Amino acid sequence: MKNKKAAVGFIFITLILDVTGIGIIIPVMPSLIMELTGEGLSAASEYGGWLIFAYAFFQFLFAPIVGALSDRYGRRPVLLISLFGFGVDYLFLAMAPTIGWLFIGRVISGIMGASFTTGAAYIADVSPPEKRAQNFGLIGAAFGLGFIIGPVIGGLLGEFGPRVPFYAAAALTLLNWIYGFLVLPESLPLENRRKFEWNRANPVGNLLNLKKYPIITGLIFALIFVYVAAHAVQSTWSYFTMYQFDWSESDVGYSLGFVGILSALVQGVLIRWTIPKLGQVMSVYVGLILYMIGLVLFSIASEGWMMYPYMIVYCLGGIAGPAIQGIMSNQVPATEQGELQGAMTSMMSATSIVGPPLMTYLFAYGTRDDALFHLPGAPMLLGSLLVLLGLIFSWKTLSGYARKSKEPS
Repeated sequence: MKNKKAAVGFIFITLILDVTGIGIIIPVMPSLIMELTGEGLSAASEYGGWLIFAYAFFQFLFAPIVGALSDRYGRRPVLLISLFGFGVDYLFLAMAPTIGWLFIGRVISGIMGASFTTGAAYIADVSPPEKRAQNFGLIGAAFGLGFIIGPVIGGLLGEFGPRVPFYAAAALTLLNWIYGFLVLPESLPLENRRKFEWNRANPVGNLLNLKKYPIITGLIFALIFVYVAAHAVQSTWSYFTMYQFDWSESDVGYSLGFVGILSALVQGVLIRWTIPKLGQVMSVYVGLILYMIGLVLFSIASEGWMMYPYMIVYCLGGIAGPAIQGIMSNQVPATEQGELQGAMTSMMSATSIVGPPLMTYLFAYGTRDDALFHLPGAPMLLGSLLVLLGLIFSWKTLSGYARKSKEPS
């Protein structure tokens, strides 16, 4: 048990360092794009959008392959190769002489984004079924902490030039790779490994194979709506708060730091109380309802200070994600955990292709002078409707599961 706890702790640290590395480069990416293109901030934002698209698209394509490889060869080699690839890629980005190099680098980042897929499969391997949801919450907590630490370090290092944070991210990731190489044990026994099959190692084949698990199929549909809805906040937060409340860049930074702290507390600490008390199914329902309420509150806020108490409501909705992930993980055998996590990462990437342009267009339309309606909070309202659809799918899927598992529905 002690070794398993240490392994979960290592994966938690790995994910924090990975997300910190991603966060470090966020503040300086616009400056580097402007340096490479000679364009202004507006044009740089368009390049930035396409760079996000490149990352998400290739992660969508390769996450099932990475998950299947980890089911065949084990979690340790796949995780270590992806960490090494990430570290080298940051060096590649740091030395980029043209914008084309940046695009190649982001494509490599998408392919090597295996640490999240393999890290989740590793957690499933070393966690008993009743503890999986709580341990999956550590992934959300790692994201929260990484996005608090990373942008702060990146902003400070960016004072020395837009390429310096990339070198820092490379150093952090390669140190993590060395640490993992020395101490990380393998979590997938030989008897639980399966043959690699190309027809299952792609986004379509991956999802089709999971059709034999009806609970997973229903929850995947629910998550598609929830993940697209999340971009109502992720993709428009800076624009919405600056437009609606005249916030400065530092105001936006403080608010994102507050969200990071709340996310870390909810998914790293609170769910260890709520899931045993409420059960996984009720945690899903309560969490999605809180998400929905939080989005509606954001859309109708009339003063900037209101966003802070509304953030608490929204972030408390974070109890739903680990519960859903725990339920899904408990449906599949040990031989298919990597495949499941690959499918979820791939689906998340697909929603990252659709969500940002949808929500940013809706915000842009709602703030135009010639629009049929003036509604800056339109993305949040659409997001709340999408979460409602996710809640309906979850309820229809989990009502039978709750009876079988004797959880309250």
